[in-house]
Amino acid sequence: MELHGINLKNLKKCRCFYLQLSPRIYHSLIRPKWITKIYIQNNIQQYFDFTDSTVLDFGAGTGANCTLCSPDHYFGIDPDMRRIDFAKRMYAQYHFENFRDNKIPVEDDSIDFILIIAVLHHIPPETIQYYVKEFKRILKPEGKIVVIEPCFFEKSPISNWFMKYNDKGDYIRSEEDYINYFTKENFRCNVLRRFKKCFFYNELYFTAVL
Repeated sequence: MELHGINLKNLKKCRCFYLQLSPRIYHSLIRPKWITKIYIQNNIQQYFDFTDSTVLDFGAGTGANCTLCSPDHYFGIDPDMRRIDFAKRMYAQYHFENFRDNKIPVEDDSIDFILIIAVLHHIPPETIQYYVKEFKRILKPEGKIVVIEPCFFEKSPISNWFMKYNDKGDYIRSEEDYINYFTKENFRCNVLRRFKKCFFYNELYFTAVL
């Protein structure tokens, strides 16, 4: 099958290759410093200051987000041991940990910010609902969840198509779907920005607080 002259079978092959990228290649090609700076750090620092705040980086991957925080207040977790091992080598002063089960290895009421960057669209909806309950458990009373995710926008069919066939995440959602994950657990959500990343990716940036 082809769409606008592009063979979808070839796109899916490229997607499989993307899945197999080593942590080092992924960190260099997919999360280079300039992308992290422009699309993540600049957006987050426009609204939040993590100074002296405890931050959980949920789905930390290769650790690119850790430089937003001081090493003493950052904790990155990810189920991919290879990426966590890479993050530990790359950012030795920061704390990273691999986790396998659904329980987040953090004490109750201990986190000021939970950082979720391009993670939810890799997780089945029923599992996300479990994690949202865990977020409630570990957040301090005034704690916040900060989320940036690829998102299907109603009036952006080309970008939606591109993300669907090129992103390795199987669960890219609409804005309403992402927000509903949190409002079902009585979080109040505020959309901070809707923006485009690297020409084809629509991104939703929002917060959730209790």
